Amino acid sequence: MPFAERHLVQPPTRDTVDQTSGATVLEFGTPWCGHCQRAQPLIQQALEDRGEVAHLKVEDGPGQPLGRSFRVKLWPTLVFLRDGQEVARLVRPQDAQSIHEALQSITAAA
Repeated sequence: MPFAERHLVQPPTRDTVDQTSGATVLEFGTPWCGHCQRAQPLIQQALEDRGEVAHLKVEDGPGQPLGRSFRVKLWPTLVFLRDGQEVARLVRPQDAQSIHEALQSITAAA
């Protein structure tokens, strides 16, 4: 699954996320968040050759159950999952290298 440009219309439930298989990146943020906008080119670059990684862009905010279940406090927050289990997390990534390293942690065993 390539880089997701838009946020999901309906985010998945935590149960659905916990049951995913393979490598998944959950990106929490909003379309209007300046930090999120600045991170987009970095995220896109890191995911560009990673077709085996699912990228789910979730619009977050107060009272949003999925973000609260992952204890998201700042945007963007990237949660790197392997078979539904959190392996790594980046909050407001500043460079593509840190995203590449986190991706490696969920794809190395693939």
